[in-house]
Amino acid sequence: PAHHTEPTSSPAQDNPPSPALGGRVTRARLRNANQPTPPPAPPPAKRQERDERTTRTTRTRGGGARRTYNENDEDSTLYAIIKLARASLQTVVDEWIEAYKANRDSALLALMQFFIHASGCKGKITQAMAANMEHAAIIRKMTEEFDEESGEYPLIMSGQQWKKFRGNFCDFVGTLVKQCQYSIIYDQYLMDNVISLLTGLSDSQVRAFRHTATLAAMKLMTALVDVALVVSINLDNTQRQYESERQKTRDKRASDRLENLLTKRQELEENMDEIKNMLTYMFKSVFVHRYRDTLPEIRAICMAEIGVWMKKFHQNFLDDSYLKYIGWTLHDKVGEVRLKCLQALQPLYASEELKGKLELFTSKFKDRIVSMTLDKEYDVAVQAVRLVISILKHHRDILTDKDCEHVYELVYSSHRAVAQAAGEFLNERLFVPEEVVSVQRTKRGKKRAPNTPLIRDLVQFFIESELHEHGAYLVDSLIESNAMMKDWECMTDLLLEEPGPNEEPLDDRQETSLIEIMVCCVKQAATGEAPVGRGPNRKQSPSMKEIKQVQDDKQRLSEHFIGTLPDLLDKYSADADKLVNLLASLSTSILRFILLLDQKLA
Repeated sequence: PAHHTEPTSSPAQDNPPSPALGGRVTRARLRNANQPTPPPAPPPAKRQERDERTTRTTRTRGGGARRTYNENDEDSTLYAIIKLARASLQTVVDEWIEAYKANRDSALLALMQFFIHASGCKGKITQAMAANMEHAAIIRKMTEEFDEESGEYPLIMSGQQWKKFRGNFCDFVGTLVKQCQYSIIYDQYLMDNVISLLTGLSDSQVRAFRHTATLAAMKLMTALVDVALVVSINLDNTQRQYESERQKTRDKRASDRLENLLTKRQELEENMDEIKNMLTYMFKSVFVHRYRDTLPEIRAICMAEIGVWMKKFHQNFLDDSYLKYIGWTLHDKVGEVRLKCLQALQPLYASEELKGKLELFTSKFKDRIVSMTLDKEYDVAVQAVRLVISILKHHRDILTDKDCEHVYELVYSSHRAVAQAAGEFLNERLFVPEEVVSVQRTKRGKKRAPNTPLIRDLVQFFIESELHEHGAYLVDSLIESNAMMKDWECMTDLLLEEPGPNEEPLDDRQETSLIEIMVCCVKQAATGEAPVGRGPNRKQSPSMKEIKQVQDDKQRLSEHFIGTLPDLLDKYSADADKLVNLLASLSTSILRFILLLDQKLA
């Protein structure tokens, strides 16, 4: 597809879209489809001044406080209330709903103004503008008043306050929809207006409007997906109750209950259709244009949210007409966007329930995902390896031997997280314990450890990789995820015990490789340190748990090699290479332990 196009100038967004473009055809659609509600008469000037000076709430008839929003007082705008976190978001939303029930025009105006202010624009939408101007015209007016010189706006500003605001901004949109889910979102007014405004802003040439509105629209879609799931559950329950009632004999059937359930089912079906229409409209009006926006942050938002929709509402979103957008964006030139694509796919591939819906996508984009294990951005490479592991678990036949070899090689990567992820792939594909363990015995009848076949496979892998000077890298990639790397008895038995009747003896090359691996395992277990040159190096001090692990490992290996090292040295005394390797590493561990015993005895 064409990639990262500049947004086009915003068309008038207030005319009802044509059905061919995915328009919402079951409701009043957008705000000017009907005559606008006339604004309420303003209060007398003196009364208004007094209200602004003294309080920002008014009394409802029931005696409770109701929030009012005054755009002339910066502290009482919805934006200021959320930015300064003066109340919990739940309270803010509840107060807004009360204000909406009392006067929906002024409450909607406050909400529209919130999105304008959250974009960093100080322009004000007046009651007259809201009542008489289309959204496209309002956006043009706000654009004229936008001071873009600084280039900064809340979503990209640094500092703890703005980071918190970004979280509150997203949570506010979600909470608002959640609290309105049973009635207000279906009133043919609120959602039509909000969707219209956000669609127009998301198409703006002004980056701040585009970024802020896209984030709001995507979070709005995610919140609507949650509502759709609730409606779906209620619909299933109602259908079950209806069928149960209908199957009763005529004398036991309650006709009024049957009629009520039928009415409820029809209402829920209408609500589900309405939500799906909103989702389809926003997807085609916002997502389809913004997933390839020039701004990588906007592209990343789109990829993150579509992954959420696919996981939560898979019956609606998990098909190839939606998956293709993630597939195309796997080629994005910015690492953070590629990362969001892989993170979106991860929970889908990890689900046994959903794997059947991914077969066509996997066949189309598997090669790209495998190639991303070599991505220049290490975070992306790690996530790509994890995704290939999920593909291996649920679509094992799709990966070729060549695909797997691409990942195998990464255990020798200079980046530790990539290598350890590749180690987990090896554990899943090569080093898989036998389901039915066949008991093997040495020549003198000693039972072999269950890890014996895995250690043999590890030795063969090391030999075939032809990177014999990098045994420490191979060990580091596996030592934290596979217990065989600290199975000292298994390793020394393979070296010292003569093979049993059904066993192949280790040849010279295999013995040399096993000694190299064992020595590297001992070094790392005794020190807790990764090999030199494998980054990123940990700057923080090891945790108490890690310190205890090293101490326990040191004690276990020392106790084991006190008994076996003399036999190893005796067996390989005539082989200089093996002898040097054993002495260089293991003897220091033993000396340390002997000194420790002497100190205790003294």
